Amino acid sequence: MYIHRDIEKVLLEAAESFQVITLYGSRQVGKTTTIDYLFGDRFDFVTLDDAEELNLALTNPRSFLESHPWPLIIDEVQKAVGLLSEIKKIVDEQRRAWMKANEPRKLMFILTGSNQFELQEGISESLAGRTAIINMSGFTQMEKRSIPGALFEVDFDQLMQKQQNQKDFYKSGKDVFADIFQGGMPDVCTGASKHNIYYKAYIDTYIEKDVRKMINASSEMQFRRFISLIALRTAQELSYSDICSNLGINVDTCKRWISILQTSGIIVLLEPYMANASKRIIKSPKLYFMDTGLCAYLCKWPNAEMLMNCAMSGAFFETYVVSEIIKSFYNNGINPTQYLYYYRDIDKKEVDVLLVKDGALYPVEIKKGVAPNKPTKNFSVLEKYKMPIKRGMVIDNAERIMALNEKAFVFPVSLLGV
Repeated sequence: MYIHRDIEKVLLEAAESFQVITLYGSRQVGKTTTIDYLFGDRFDFVTLDDAEELNLALTNPRSFLESHPWPLIIDEVQKAVGLLSEIKKIVDEQRRAWMKANEPRKLMFILTGSNQFELQEGISESLAGRTAIINMSGFTQMEKRSIPGALFEVDFDQLMQKQQNQKDFYKSGKDVFADIFQGGMPDVCTGASKHNIYYKAYIDTYIEKDVRKMINASSEMQFRRFISLIALRTAQELSYSDICSNLGINVDTCKRWISILQTSGIIVLLEPYMANASKRIIKSPKLYFMDTGLCAYLCKWPNAEMLMNCAMSGAFFETYVVSEIIKSFYNNGINPTQYLYYYRDIDKKEVDVLLVKDGALYPVEIKKGVAPNKPTKNFSVLEKYKMPIKRGMVIDNAERIMALNEKAFVFPVSLLGV
């Protein structure tokens, strides 16, 4: 059974304006399934996981596209970036034909890829202005519950109204951590695969197909240790020196490997807010895994109960919240890096998330428990930016939205994304 995805609206809107759609996303988040559901009845499909098709695409891109005329879906296109220049020629030629005939343009190609690292340069050189570039991630908690999701917002009145429209949305702390442990990969969420078996195969496939050719063959085991070490540091500030000293690698290698994880959708970096800030602001980004199930597997937590009671439970709860927020931006076709930041200074005053929108700051605190002590105590440090500070949010495991004080309101994690 197909599970509807929030990103469908963005894809359909892009299809009305572009001749090419490029859909990024980490492996197995449902890119091909979603594209096939929306466009499969009128687009042919070819995957470059097929060795014969890949060989033709690499050796003779023109013949490949003559053999597979548009409208066409090309899966795993990053394996043959040489196709992009040929697609550009076809698109430009067809645009001219439509112009002469005074006919409207149509969507011609849909490209899916699991690694932006290899595609970014080819896209910028060949398909700039011709393709919509869309990011896709795993299931949100609302998608898993078959509830339409919305863009993350910090608006007390609007969220109160949405809460009234939802019935039985609350989840206990135990249920929330079951969700965190499960993660958002469709095969795990639908029960098609068992958790540990799936994630072991996922890491093996990811390294074999996406990473191996970007690192030295002798570094594969070290890269595996690197991923596990990074997982143990989710929701922490990124310290290259700490990682390097633990693995015995140099800073350049560490930065390149972080970039590989980031561009393949495994992790996301939340940058510190720096606008007109003093030198006392911490400048390192915070690192988060996009899939908490994968992160739990890499940290070797065997079940949700142990995860909920471990020393990392707060970090996993924060990772879960941040990843859900970022997914909401992706699902609305918006780049989250333009809106989401965090704050921390050398006095260790911190605000977990800053939503910067319409010239104002919306502070967000993330707390694993319920009714945390003085959750808004650091909001006042934001006054140095000389910007309006709107009523903020404290995301915890409360049962309902509640006004906390004039600075913030409490928001249940189980309602996040509605």
